[in-house]
Amino acid sequence: MRTDNNSGTRRRRLRRGAVALTVVMLLVIGLYLRNSSVIAGPERGQRPFLLAHRGVAQTFDLAGVTADTCTARLIHPPQVPYLENTLPSLKAAFDAGADAAEIDVQLTRDGQLAVFHDATLDCRTDGTGTVGEHTLEELRRLDVGYGYTSDGGATYPFRGKGIGLLPTVPEVFAAFPGQELKLDLKRDNAADGDALAAFLATLPTDRLATVTVTGGDAAVAAVERRFPQIRASSRTIIKNCLIAYAGSGWTGHVPASCRHRELTLPARYGKWLWGWPNLFVARMRGVDTRVVLVRGEGDWSAGYDTAADVTELPDGYTGAIWTNRVDVVAPLLRP
Repeated sequence: MRTDNNSGTRRRRLRRGAVALTVVMLLVIGLYLRNSSVIAGPERGQRPFLLAHRGVAQTFDLAGVTADTCTARLIHPPQVPYLENTLPSLKAAFDAGADAAEIDVQLTRDGQLAVFHDATLDCRTDGTGTVGEHTLEELRRLDVGYGYTSDGGATYPFRGKGIGLLPTVPEVFAAFPGQELKLDLKRDNAADGDALAAFLATLPTDRLATVTVTGGDAAVAAVERRFPQIRASSRTIIKNCLIAYAGSGWTGHVPASCRHRELTLPARYGKWLWGWPNLFVARMRGVDTRVVLVRGEGDWSAGYDTAADVTELPDGYTGAIWTNRVDVVAPLLRP
């Protein structure tokens, strides 16, 4: 009698275990189907969005690069005649098929919004000090191609060719009235953000819809306070979005912290995101957030600049691609 009872108990336990296992398997299958980018496939009618980093620019190897490295002295042998963050460079990018271009923004001593990347002038130019220590007139006299070399200083192919090429933000907007622009505030302080916001206040509403602002937390926050409708991004914005999405993305819900943003991500981070890549990109696009893919490990971002780089993109990827050579990748992605 005891044996029969024991057998019955074991059978009931086995049945309960089987039911529990079935429920778990169904939940796992449901979770997979809910977040399967493979099943979702690429969004119909979508193609990769091409973000030209500083226009069409000179490229360099990131190996060994640190925060203090002068990358103008590490460029590859020049294949194009353009210098980053200049009007000719930006025009070349849009002519090649860029959907948007990124420019770097810093405030001058006399309160002008200069387009220049580096913290100091002595790497790329024949000047010294910082942008903030000079007036716009003084910066105009500099040669922004002075420091470029691909052979350790034996030759300087752009020396003398960059005099007067440093533009201002208003000049860029005037030169490209119908194009989308990303403004990257290089100094993380509220003054630069406030100055940019003052300029943006002069633009019509439809032009503001083509603007993205990125940079440090304080600088971007200063712009957002005045223009919450502008797509924005900073390290904290990206972090808050991804943490919130990790907790709720499995349901398909996109948290409020991810809405109306730009998310710049190294490709290797994607495997940790629900629905990566196609479904994740589609979900973010649905809340007016742009996903921008960069190469590299995260500390330093490299562009998708060659045919070999393009082969590294996830299958069917339709988000944005960060590139220094849109003239090379546009024909590959838009035959």
